[in-house]
Amino acid sequence: MNYRDLLLEIGTEEIPSRFISPALSAVSEAAAEEFKAERLTFEKIQVLGTPRRIAIIVRSLALKQEDKTEEFRGPAWGSAFDASGNPAKAAKGFARSKGVEVEALEKRVVGEQEFAVAVVRQEGKDTREILPGLLGKVARSITFPKSMYWDSTFNRFARPVRWLLSIYGEEYVSVEFGTVRSDRFTRGHRFMGQKKIEIASVGEYLEKLHDNFVIADPGKRREKMLSGVSAIEKEIGGKAVLDRDLVEENLFLVEYPVPFYGSFDQSFLEIPEEVLITSMKNHQRYFPVRDGAGALKPFFIGVSNNRATNMSVVREGNERVLKARLSDAAFFWAEDQKVPLSAKVDSLKKVIHHEKLGTVFEKVAHVRELCGLLCGKLHLSKADTRLVDRAVYLSRADNVTDMVYEFPELRGVMGREYALRNGEDPRVALALYEQYLPAFSGDKTPSDVIGAVLGICERIDTITGGFKAGLQPSGSQDPYGIRRASRTVNEIIWGVGMDVNVAEMLELSSENRGLSQEDRDAVLEFTHQRLHNQLREREFSHEMTTLAISVTGSRPMQTLRFLEAFREIQGADWFRGLIISAVRVRNILQKSETSDHVLDVGLFREDAERELFEAVDSLSIQVADAVNSCDWDRLTKILAKLEPFITVFFDKVLVMDKDELIRNNRIALLERCNRLFETSGDLGLLKT
Repeated sequence: MNYRDLLLEIGTEEIPSRFISPALSAVSEAAAEEFKAERLTFEKIQVLGTPRRIAIIVRSLALKQEDKTEEFRGPAWGSAFDASGNPAKAAKGFARSKGVEVEALEKRVVGEQEFAVAVVRQEGKDTREILPGLLGKVARSITFPKSMYWDSTFNRFARPVRWLLSIYGEEYVSVEFGTVRSDRFTRGHRFMGQKKIEIASVGEYLEKLHDNFVIADPGKRREKMLSGVSAIEKEIGGKAVLDRDLVEENLFLVEYPVPFYGSFDQSFLEIPEEVLITSMKNHQRYFPVRDGAGALKPFFIGVSNNRATNMSVVREGNERVLKARLSDAAFFWAEDQKVPLSAKVDSLKKVIHHEKLGTVFEKVAHVRELCGLLCGKLHLSKADTRLVDRAVYLSRADNVTDMVYEFPELRGVMGREYALRNGEDPRVALALYEQYLPAFSGDKTPSDVIGAVLGICERIDTITGGFKAGLQPSGSQDPYGIRRASRTVNEIIWGVGMDVNVAEMLELSSENRGLSQEDRDAVLEFTHQRLHNQLREREFSHEMTTLAISVTGSRPMQTLRFLEAFREIQGADWFRGLIISAVRVRNILQKSETSDHVLDVGLFREDAERELFEAVDSLSIQVADAVNSCDWDRLTKILAKLEPFITVFFDKVLVMDKDELIRNNRIALLERCNRLFETSGDLGLLKT
């Protein structure tokens, strides 16, 4: 057998769960590259991980490197050997530099000349010779968001490395990582397994770990965990809320998952369910449970890393912890409702938003002014405008409630709940929650215009305020969240379908914040670039996106609609022909020595000239009207009517006629065509 399996296990103190999955993906790629660089063939690499270990199993790793053959071109053959074939000084020196005998040099024809070529054959080394250094390199290549030094060698890892296990087939491989040297031993579960387990071969590694309550394979560990959760669901008659991130977190918090369930007092269900879910998920890593109708049940499901003799002890302990948290939440819920949300607004005067931008109360005032202006530009009704104004006034009041102080992630949620219980208009209450949407990439956008207007204006103020305070994004740094704010403005506009001129709103906000002209220009350039990037993410081409923005300016809704209309025609023959013609028009005009030629219809010599003139004359007004009314489907239909005339013109007419009057008249006709093209954007930007 010409191959064996290889195992490297790095044993550690408990690694934070959020570090493990990315590290496994990265080490899989890094290890594959390292083995390939060493010319070591293998079938596949399996990466395993728990809080206490990261393991790499290389399946069917070759016993030796692949042989390597390299060819080096040396001096011309005539310079290397004389007519009798005797080597000259040049041939000897070249052969010596490549470690081959001069007699081994080969003659090769390159182009029309003959050269001396050295063929260097390097036999592959035994894999066992390479592994110690290679595995040490792989171990050191594993990176984490935060690493630490754990010994005097200045090697870094997420947590201190306590043991190394390295076996090739059945042979021990010596590997060093810091001051830790590998051996044949691994460790079982911290509480339920043996402290020292000898591994004789790679084949028995996973089985022996399982016997000692360690499921190293994350996939199999997930199956066991979810199977246990499913059994509990049947027992308690509910359905666990299996949030993907929470499942992943629990998966890498344990080596041997033991799901359990607990309950809490029914009276806690009177608190808004977001509070209960946040207490369970974010603080205790529990899965909430819903009934068949989707209502929250007074149960939770947790995942223990220890199969206790009496699991009721585990359940009771977790119930006590959750009860304390929910009792605090119930207290905050009751205390916060003793005064209405509106009574808390003045407290925002004491809360610093940013040292260079004033208090939260002042920020709300800036946003309130912008919202009033945007309502006018959107022609909202007086009733809706009043609701927007009320929503802005209350927008940050929940930030100074006890509940949000304890659970910051519930801002907006608590604003909505308190507003509803204070008798505020339901749309105002909803806006207090929806102002924060979308909270992350792919999240939902506001469902109502009230929250959408508030969300847009708040983020526009964030952008201009950030530039005012000198907090512009730089490289990967964005301390004020300006990139996210700019992105979210466009997401809201697209999600709700609002035709907002973002440049106008940024200018009004810049004036409100007192930005210099230089900063105002920088803000516009920044937001244009963000819009461009977001549209590219939607798989519109760079050229088409540039064209769309040049026509629609800072109106993201219209930019997207323009792109969608033009995407429908991009594959059409007539559109490709129109682009070719537009490019020809631009090229001819650029080469023309003069401009602004006077067009004289009396100088037309060909029917194609006259027909193109009449088409441009009749369609120019229609194109301008379609652009002004943002009717992009109509624009494409008008351009389709123009294409045959300009294509025939170039087929039938020689623009650069010998007669100067005729030539200049035809250039004047093309200038008129170009003005029509410019109205609908520079089509010459596009690729055919």
